Amino acid sequence: MNHIEAIAAALPEYGLDAMLLVSTPGERYAVGFEGEGTVLVTRAGCHYFTDSRYIEAARNTIQNAHVECVGRGCGHLDLTAQVIEAEDLRAVGFESDRVSADRLARWQDRLPCTLIAAPGLVNKLRASKDEDELILMRRAQAITDRAFSNLLNFIRPGVTEREVAARLVYELMSLGGSKPSFDPIVAAGPSGSMPHAVPGGRIIEPGMFVTLDFGCICEGYCSDMTRTVAVGTPTGEMVRVYDTVLKAQLTGLSAARAGVPGKQVDEAARTVIERAGYGDFFGHSLGHSLGLEIHESPNFSPGEETVMPVGAVVSCEPGIYLPGRFGVRIEDVVVLHADGCEILTASPKELLIL
Repeated sequence: MNHIEAIAAALPEYGLDAMLLVSTPGERYAVGFEGEGTVLVTRAGCHYFTDSRYIEAARNTIQNAHVECVGRGCGHLDLTAQVIEAEDLRAVGFESDRVSADRLARWQDRLPCTLIAAPGLVNKLRASKDEDELILMRRAQAITDRAFSNLLNFIRPGVTEREVAARLVYELMSLGGSKPSFDPIVAAGPSGSMPHAVPGGRIIEPGMFVTLDFGCICEGYCSDMTRTVAVGTPTGEMVRVYDTVLKAQLTGLSAARAGVPGKQVDEAARTVIERAGYGDFFGHSLGHSLGLEIHESPNFSPGEETVMPVGAVVSCEPGIYLPGRFGVRIEDVVVLHADGCEILTASPKELLIL
C-alpha cells in the first residue's frame, strides 16, 4: 500500500514541485514501509533513500518508487540534493510539524531549493482513510476485541494493575498485533479517576471498577478502545455513573458523522453528562482521530471547528472521573460517513460484573 499518487496530485494545490517526508508516519503513508528513510515525492514520481539495514526489505516492499541505498560519503541529503538538482525542483514542501530547527537549518544549507512548510498536505490526506487502510484498522480492532474477551478471565481480586497490563500486551501480540499502539492503561478503584493512570502495584479488590484503555498496531495502523468493568458488586452510585457515561457515549455515536464540525459531536455527548450533574468531572475531549498514529486530527473536541471528513476514523470516549474514588470511561472507534458512522469496536458495553 502506498499513497504516492495522492501526494503527487496534491502538490499543485500547495504550489510545490515536490514533498519531502522524513517522519515515520509520513514515510509509512507515502510508500508503505518504515526504514528510517527519506521520501521525496515529485509530480513525476517518487524517490526513497534508506541505509543497508533496510535496503533489501525496502526493495522487496516498495512499489512505484526509485529505491536507493545511502552509504559512506553519500548520505540522505546528498541523494536528495542530487534529485532536486537533476529534476530542477525549485519549491519543495516539508513536514514542518515534524522537523527540528537544527534539521531544517542543515537542509537549507545543503538542498538547492526553496523549502516550504506544508504540514497540511499529508495530514489532510491522512485524515480520510481509504479502503485498504480501513481493512488494516478493522483487523487491528478485531485483535483488540479478542484480547479484551480473553482478558476478562484474568481480572480478579488479588492481581495488580501491572499484572493485568502485562497480560493485555501478551494477548494483543499473541493474537497478531505487532505491538501495542500505546502503553496500556489499567486503572483500578481510585486510580480510575486519573484518565491516563499508569498501571502500578495497586491490587484489585472486590467492589472496584477497573478501566482498561488499550490497542494494537497491525501493519502500521492503530486500534484503540476503553472498557470499564466491575469486580464484584458495584454501589448504586457506581452504576449511575456508568449508565450516564454509556448514555453520553451512545448519544455521541448517534451524532457522529462526516460533514459536521467536531465540536458538534463533542457537545452532544457532553450535554448528557452535564445534565446529570457531572460536567465538572469530564475534562477531556470526546475523541481523537487515529490511523498510523494513535492521536491524529481532526478531533471531537469543544474547540474543533474543522468539518469532519468522510472516512475519518475517530474515537468516541466520554468519561466521568471522581477524584480519589473511581472513574468510568467507555470508548469505541468509528468510521465517519455522510449519513452516520460505522462502529469498528465489537466488545459489549453493558456493565460487566466479574
